[in-house]
Amino acid sequence: MTERWSRRAFLSAAGGGALLGGGPAARAGAGTVGDVHEAMRAVWLGLVLGGGFSETAAPFRSRLAELGEEAGRWAAAMRPAAGALWPDLGFASDPERMSRSYNRLRSMAEAYTRPGTGVTGDSALLKALLTGLDHLHAQVYHAGREPYGNWWCWQIGAPQALLDVCVLLYGELSSARRADFCAAVDHFVPDSAVAVYQQASTGANRVDLCRVLALRGVVGSAPAKIALARDALGPVFPYVTAGDGLYRDGSFVQHLWVPYAGTYGAVLLNGLGLLFALLKGTPWEVTDPGRQNVFDAVERSWAPFLFNGLVMDAVSGRAVSRGVAASDARRIRQDDHTRGHALLAAILLLAEGASRAERARWRALVKGWAERAHYSPPLADRTLGIPALARLAELGADPAVTPLPEPVGHRLFASMDRATHRRPGWAASLSMASRRIAHYETGNGENLRGWHTGSGMLCWWGSSYGNGQYSDAFWPTVDPYRLPGTTVARNALADAAGGAWGAARPDTAWVGGSSDGEFASVGQHLRGLGSTLEARKSWFFLSDAIVCLGAGISSSDGVPVESVVDNRGLGAAGTHALTVGGRVRPCAPGWSAEFPSPGWAHLAGFGGYVFHGPGSVRALREARTGRWSEVNQGGSRTALTRRYLTLWYDHGTDPEDAEYAYQLLPGASVAGTAARAAMPGWPVVLANSAAAQGVAVGPLGFTGVNFWRAGAAGPLEASAPCSVTVRERADGTARVCVADPARAAEELELVWDRPVAAVLSRPPHLVSAGTGARLRLVFGGLGATAGVSHEVVVRMR
Repeated sequence: MTERWSRRAFLSAAGGGALLGGGPAARAGAGTVGDVHEAMRAVWLGLVLGGGFSETAAPFRSRLAELGEEAGRWAAAMRPAAGALWPDLGFASDPERMSRSYNRLRSMAEAYTRPGTGVTGDSALLKALLTGLDHLHAQVYHAGREPYGNWWCWQIGAPQALLDVCVLLYGELSSARRADFCAAVDHFVPDSAVAVYQQASTGANRVDLCRVLALRGVVGSAPAKIALARDALGPVFPYVTAGDGLYRDGSFVQHLWVPYAGTYGAVLLNGLGLLFALLKGTPWEVTDPGRQNVFDAVERSWAPFLFNGLVMDAVSGRAVSRGVAASDARRIRQDDHTRGHALLAAILLLAEGASRAERARWRALVKGWAERAHYSPPLADRTLGIPALARLAELGADPAVTPLPEPVGHRLFASMDRATHRRPGWAASLSMASRRIAHYETGNGENLRGWHTGSGMLCWWGSSYGNGQYSDAFWPTVDPYRLPGTTVARNALADAAGGAWGAARPDTAWVGGSSDGEFASVGQHLRGLGSTLEARKSWFFLSDAIVCLGAGISSSDGVPVESVVDNRGLGAAGTHALTVGGRVRPCAPGWSAEFPSPGWAHLAGFGGYVFHGPGSVRALREARTGRWSEVNQGGSRTALTRRYLTLWYDHGTDPEDAEYAYQLLPGASVAGTAARAAMPGWPVVLANSAAAQGVAVGPLGFTGVNFWRAGAAGPLEASAPCSVTVRERADGTARVCVADPARAAEELELVWDRPVAAVLSRPPHLVSAGTGARLRLVFGGLGATAGVSHEVVVRMR
């Protein structure tokens, strides 16, 4: 054994707090280091227990006590029987309950091992643990058993918990028990599970499988398993062009069709952080240069979706429906904030394997997000494990780290039909769908009514307001046909309509847009889920506003079609004042009204809306009651009531070529909203039809057009469908950003009717450029560039 190993094992184990004083943790393998596998067990023990905190300090004292009390209850409730270890978790036909049984044992083992739980080293608890392990092994999780039901329970859920128990109780388990448990893992997670990078063995799932294989090698002293785990990580790192994984534009997809940076992304980051730490300094250290893609993705893929500690629901798939589980006696709610906190902790863990500069910057970003998490402070998050809390607490107490402000800018994720817009004081996210990306994801009885998420759902938050907008029982109580920003035909849909695992995808290609990194022109050719609805929707993301256009809105389903301006949750008793056209309207639930050409509206505590052109806007205040069980079969059945203020355009039944145009002004005052409505040319609507949609805002030097087909709009003319964003600068230059969201253009000629003196920079796909009285650009091969923006910089005359 080298000195490096002894030092590394000691430091990792000592990081877990007072673990080396001869208690259970020392018997788990954190003491004397005999070989590389024993040292790695000590490292893992430090990772799963965390360290650097006082057991008597908040929040750790109460969390440790809660862990001990929970372990005691589970030990007392254990009733081994055929097909069950606990009466409420019969697993004869449902492996999810088998997996949850192992997770209970893992929590009990942690309580037994940790100081400060009140049951540390408790002999009765250890006896219950051994009884439970033996029972589950004999009944269900053993070599030779044929798996049934969800594959994940057998290959990831159960073995991860079991192997953690094996490390936590290593010194308490006989070699025969360990051998039996390892044989069970080998049976259900054979080497072939990572032989091919496809189906369920991709992205975050592949990382989870590698974790199982690595821990199996550590527990059973099997070097070949550890080597296999390291090597099997390799396919996770390269950028992909389809299916699961990281894309060059920052997209992260799981389940082939679902944007998933928020949940599977956190699993991937946390899993890689754990494995990098476990293998560092060993013969199996991960040195693949491709891992830099993951490090780069922290700011390219994850940071754009983090705001004040939350992660935007646009990238959390079916997890948005989890809320409060019926099986959770503690009634702890999951939401965008708790998912965000898990990401923050994962980034901190991954930082330990990154460069010094990356580590310093990420810690500063995380500290900023955590300090601004006023709605839901991370250290009060009861969904976080103690190691994650310890990492966040250590960072918060580190005076050497200066928190960074929220990132500002626009990010367009063409490969997953998502966009984020971040301005000083507010942020927004946009969800769309195409033949590449699903309307929504359902599966395993989850997210049963997320049908219209991809129909243009526009979410937004302020730096000091609205941070609980989509957290406070939003998904079980909101009208699922009136998600903010969407255009929807009100066909009655069945739960899970369209099919599971991203099966519901519209047959459209033109979804995406163009951006200079600050402002953007984004569009969606919308086809409705389960309806004949078709529409063109565009969003122009600007300095203090989002200009929203809709055109060509048509259907023939015999039901009303609506475009939802906004649907703001007001909490359990909110009476936020709504001002329309200068008059404050009634605040009582049940009030409704129709406003022909209302001009503008303002909702106190949130912001303003300016309406352009023809069309009546409806308003409704309502108290809506729902249950988590209605959107997730495993959810709580407790009734929840929340108030909403909804604004929408009613296009009538079976509309033909209906349209809308409005501005969203996050954080605007009443006076500011009225002033914007009175401001001529803010914006100028250049076009709003099924051929093109575009706006110009002179004070911003902005012109944006989404061409649905060849044509002209204002000063721009395009020979093929495309998206164009032009920004004129005070220094006499302009940036012309062009994209092909439909990914079909072999050649595109773009004319800008402005005098241009010279082209200063040109992207590779620019074939020719003509200057003079007008700028003429010819691009080639844009269809093969995955919908990304191509920027041309010119000097104006």
